[in-house]
Amino acid sequence: MRLRHVIRFLGVLAVLGLAGSPPVRAAEPVYPAGSRFGFEPPADMAPSRRFSGFERREGGATLSVVELPPAAFADLVQTFTDANLRSQGFTVETREPLKIGEAEGMLFTGVQPGEAGAGQPAIRKWLLLVGDPTVTGLIIGQALPDAETETTMRGLVTGVTIRPALSLAEQVEALPFRIADPAGFRPVRVLAGNSVLMTDGPKDQMTNLEQPILVLAQAVQQPPPAEQRDAFAKAALYANQTMKDFVIERAQGYRSNGTDWHEIVARAVDLPTNTAVVISQTIRFAPDGYLRALGVVREDQREGTLAKFRAVVDSVQVK
Repeated sequence: MRLRHVIRFLGVLAVLGLAGSPPVRAAEPVYPAGSRFGFEPPADMAPSRRFSGFERREGGATLSVVELPPAAFADLVQTFTDANLRSQGFTVETREPLKIGEAEGMLFTGVQPGEAGAGQPAIRKWLLLVGDPTVTGLIIGQALPDAETETTMRGLVTGVTIRPALSLAEQVEALPFRIADPAGFRPVRVLAGNSVLMTDGPKDQMTNLEQPILVLAQAVQQPPPAEQRDAFAKAALYANQTMKDFVIERAQGYRSNGTDWHEIVARAVDLPTNTAVVISQTIRFAPDGYLRALGVVREDQREGTLAKFRAVVDSVQVK
């Protein structure tokens, strides 16, 4: 597991805003949707719609959490050297081993230096790695100067509670959208609390693309303007590094039921298996985000499957 892949996945959470009133601690842990990691956020922080975690309503402080496999803990402890973190813009001041209940933990505190010319102040950061036998947690708290005290942010990050693994049904129920018509597909895995992998067939573990797969993911970020959506959709399709030799059969934007959509149907070759496949990508745009659906099926199984992909996507209701 490479550090840059983890950091790129998390991204840099920009925090803007003013200091708030003194925090009041919650009585019970609050769990981001579908997460095993619960926290007691200050009263002026709420679950985020942009990422798994919490953010101050007025801006100025955030906490994000990512769940990783159990074996990731040891790898990350070794990888998160002061030099590596500094190269990612995080200057470590202290590192401290902790016990989080029965789990092992490593807390890094420090600062993300500001850019004086750009008017960006330094950001205080608290990064906690939690190694439970069943899951690894990567927790990042950050705050602008004077937005929160060191005591508050440290308590928020290290006061994490780990609950037992959720059932697949519970994870699906916690998704930010609901699938009214699965059209024969069933969920196999929920990813990052906002995405679900589905398949049409009896196997959960698939090799050689034996069964069609469909991934639905909700993104809460500003969608591109209308004139850029065709290029945006094609770039998203080509970013799939497990495919090659893309040939677009159809690419079009359209409007249905008051919503803007973009759909691509393309042929490609699956790199791991060298299998000819057909890809269906549909993006449904909203003012504050978009839903992306990506279906993949072997070319010799495309008959009828593309219609099923479309039936699932058309039935999705954002919560």
